[in-house]
Parts: sequence; structure tokens; C-alpha cells
Amino acid sequence: MSHTIPPTFIAMLDAADASWRPILLAGLQAVHQAAPDYLPTLAGDDFLPNGGRLFAAFKQPLAAVHYVLVGEGPYPRPDSATGVCFMDGAVSSLWSDKGLSKQVNRATSLRNFMKMLLVADGQLAVEQTTGDALAGVSQKAQAEPAKVIQTLPELQDKLTQHGFLLLNASLVFRAHVAPVKDAKAWLPFLQTVLAALADHAQRAGQTAPTLVLWGKIAVQLEALPESGRFPKRASEHPYNLSFIANAVMQDLFGPMHLLQK
Repeated sequence: MSHTIPPTFIAMLDAADASWRPILLAGLQAVHQAAPDYLPTLAGDDFLPNGGRLFAAFKQPLAAVHYVLVGEGPYPRPDSATGVCFMDGAVSSLWSDKGLSKQVNRATSLRNFMKMLLVADGQLAVEQTTGDALAGVSQKAQAEPAKVIQTLPELQDKLTQHGFLLLNASLVFRAHVAPVKDAKAWLPFLQTVLAALADHAQRAGQTAPTLVLWGKIAVQLEALPESGRFPKRASEHPYNLSFIANAVMQDLFGPMHLLQK
């Protein structure tokens, strides 16, 4: 059936770990079966991420997945959309003399995630996550490059080491299409991915990975039968300021000490 899927999407599977290839192909077939016009139309359209990075998140091998973090959709900027949930490709340094770097501050979700980590780590008080308090934390971080991560790729590596599969509910962003519409089209794909993860854990006699759902579009995955096979942690999307104080996310991420080397 793979011949019914545009070759451009088949070629993009090469970016994924080999353990995922048959699963991702089955996921694409499920998308095609549910809406035969969707993938051919998408292939002829402008969408992000570009550069063949649609399945970049799946470089994380299947057997290494302990958490499935699901966001909303790719960043709406070509340099920023990497195919990996909330990892902004335009961001390098995390810090500046005044606090977080300008690049981080532009990526609202990443900015609030960073502040949540700092609050969970006791470095910031939840009622004061800007100004002098944040500048002090940043200066200390930059003074200790052997102890504190300095760049976004380092943060992504830390998440990978903890077993995160960093997905979006919609794998694509199109300027003229509502994210919720693309997310609906990709639901059969995510359903296939979740079933494979749950089956793998069951065969190995392990608990299924934890589903971490960010925002209303991601929480829609709870309607899938496969969702019931996973432990879950859900919150508002990190582009909401209230995410910084979310106790569920602090409890989940705090013990990981993601900002420490």
C-alpha cells in the first residue's frame, strides 16, 4: 500500500531510527486510509518543518522511549521548526546577561519551560521569574559552564537521555490551515505510534511510557483507545504563563535537573 503515499514522505522516513520505520510507514498508511487526499495535497503545499525533517523526533530509538511529550504543532518559522517538539532551531545560547537569551524569549513556549525548570529547581521564586532575579540566575549559569548547560542542543540532548520522544499533535504547520485541522488528520498516525509503544512495553514486561500532554490539541489524544494504556501527565500549553507554576510539570521535570550537566 505504500505506493499510495507520496514518495516525498517515504523518503523522509530515512531521518528516523530504523526501529521506527515500519511503524511510521503504517502510520502514514493509516492517515491515507482515513483521508486519501490529505497526504497528496500536503505534498504539493508549503509546510513546516521543511528540509525533510518531518520525522526528526523519531531519531530516538523505540526501545529508548520512556516519555512521549506531545505539544501542539511546529513553530511557524522555517529556522525554528525542527520536527522536534518545542526545540526551536533558531535558538543556540540559552542565557544572556539580563536573563534568558533573546532567542529563548522569542520562543514563548521554550521561555516558559525554562522558567518552570528554574522554579522547580528552587533557583527562582514563582512570583518573581523576571528582572533582577532572572538576571542573577543567568549570570550564575554562565559562570559555571562545566555544571550548567549553555545551549538548546544540550537541553535537547538531556531530554533525549531521559528517554523523551518529542512529538507534536500536528506534525506540520501551514500558515493557511488551522493547527487543529492538521492535528485531526495526523491522529491516525499518532494512534499507530502509541499502539506500537504500548505493545513494545507489554512484550518487554514494562510499564508503558508516560504520556505528557501539553495543551488542548494534545489532550485530544486522550480520546484514543490506546491512550488508556499509558500513564499520563497533562497541563496547559507552555505558551501560557500559568505553565511556569504548574505543580504537575514541576513534579515531573524537577527531579530530572535538566539544566545541569
